[in-house]
Amino acid sequence: MGLFTREMAIDLGTSNTVIVASGKIVLDEPSVIAINVKTGKIEAIGTEAKRMIGKTPPHIQTIQPLKNGVIADFHAAELMIRSFIAKADV
Repeated sequence: MGLFTREMAIDLGTSNTVIVASGKIVLDEPSVIAINVKTGKIEAIGTEAKRMIGKTPPHIQTIQPLKNGVIADFHAAELMIRSFIAKADV
């Protein structure tokens, strides 16, 4: 390992995603993302997106990218993971 490397682990779960860095949990959020289908913009991730399920206008989709422990929507999963890493500031 180099001098400036960081160790990070991501547990992608159907219900929650957990990110661990330097042996500490830095993020534990629901595996949900809300995307504006008109603009492609991420409206919310995690807890905030979970609160939006069933309460969004037609142009905003709440997506659970993992189903039964398997990635069901690769694009949404990628966006969610990138957003979670940025949110965890790792």
